[in-house]
Amino acid sequence: MATSSQRTILGIEFHSRGVVPHRKEVRLPSLAHYMAQYDHEHSSGWNKLLHGVGIPMIFAGIILLILMKWIWGASFFVGGWIFLLVGHKIEGNHPAFFQGPIYLLVGPIWVAKEAWEFLTGTHRTSASEATSQGTTKQS
Repeated sequence: MATSSQRTILGIEFHSRGVVPHRKEVRLPSLAHYMAQYDHEHSSGWNKLLHGVGIPMIFAGIILLILMKWIWGASFFVGGWIFLLVGHKIEGNHPAFFQGPIYLLVGPIWVAKEAWEFLTGTHRTSASEATSQGTTKQS
């Protein structure tokens, strides 16, 4: 009587030594992917400015709330969110965190990157900006 040392039932391989599950590789998007998506959805100069002020206000509000400075903390926290929502109203889109909570971490990184590029003068031109500038120069 010949028995197979391997059988598959409902996608699970059974070997003579026990169950060996298949390992599926799940690749998560990189930070660069999230940053590019965030940058694409925040192209308006006013939205960038309001995020540059609003996100630090939210962080300051959280710190003040931790330090039990309730009025100041709540004011900064709510005020920061108002700046962000006004920026999105101007740009005409929804906040990125509606796509996933990861964007609550990407936003502060994006603001830090934008501030660094502004302070060092190393702001790279996005594809949409390059296209519009190229068509303007040719006109």
